[in-house]
Amino acid sequence: MGHAHGAATGKIVRRLKIIEGQIRGLQDMIAKDTYCVDVITQTSAVKQGLSNVENMILENHLSTCVVKQIQSGDAKKAIGEVLTVYKLKRK
Repeated sequence: MGHAHGAATGKIVRRLKIIEGQIRGLQDMIAKDTYCVDVITQTSAVKQGLSNVENMILENHLSTCVVKQIQSGDAKKAIGEVLTVYKLKRK
């Protein structure tokens, strides 16, 4: 968990805070009976934001943990994890 990890973590947390704000906005929109299409526009922005966060987390994982696993001869575990994530992302 070197310095690079800290920088990536900070970026990810900032993104999540933005998404948190969007979700609060959604709650208000629903409470105020906002026009349906506007609500769906906002939910799809939240989904896109989460997808971007997943990509950042995965990139961070690949460049740190997976590299270490392969270097320490645990390629099988690394491949298994990557496949699991890949399947989750396709759902």
